[in-house]
Amino acid sequence: MGGRPAPFWEALTPDDRSALLRVATQCSLPADRQLLAQGEDSDHLIVLLRGWIKVVAQSHAGYRALLALRGSGELLGEQAGLEQRRRSASLLTATTVDVLQVTAARFHGLARARPSIAAALEQTLSQRLREADLQRTGITEPVPARLAALLLDLAERCGHPAPDGTGRRIGLPLSQDDLAGLLLTSRRTVSRVLEQWRSEGWIMTGRQTLLVRSMDQLKGQAFGG
Repeated sequence: MGGRPAPFWEALTPDDRSALLRVATQCSLPADRQLLAQGEDSDHLIVLLRGWIKVVAQSHAGYRALLALRGSGELLGEQAGLEQRRRSASLLTATTVDVLQVTAARFHGLARARPSIAAALEQTLSQRLREADLQRTGITEPVPARLAALLLDLAERCGHPAPDGTGRRIGLPLSQDDLAGLLLTSRRTVSRVLEQWRSEGWIMTGRQTLLVRSMDQLKGQAFGG
């Protein structure tokens, strides 16, 4: 919920942004396009200026899981780009996006010359570690509590008031498989919980759409209120 640190781009000074724009390539892409592929050997980093991107990994058995959602201002591909190793996940556009692409060498040069870029990178890396720690420690919590917290977070980050005033519509195309991947649980478990909440009138769902009708009920599930 609240208290998120500023994303990478927002943490930069205007001069730092201008310097990064001079060495980067900017482009726009529609939804459902692949930006980076799992296993590839590229070394560039991506700054997401507008839109949403899915971080997706596929297992050797063919199971595809959504690992994270990244929004405007975030830095992506930083681990493989900076450590010169193969990509551990794919990046797929969830919406229309505007992105900057910059090679690791040029990014390194800027970070050495501009301390605030280095500080924003360090903040991003620290945030990724915190996210991983929270995901590992949270796995012991009941799925309804974790799913409620996830929906509240999505409603805050990318939700829009419903036209009829009945709640907040999550503005991303997310399947039940996507929600299950974010929670490290099964689609069947997610489906069962969502069905219960639909019957109680807390949410409404459609094909990759979700409307939260009772934020208070979900807060009670997530935080025990």
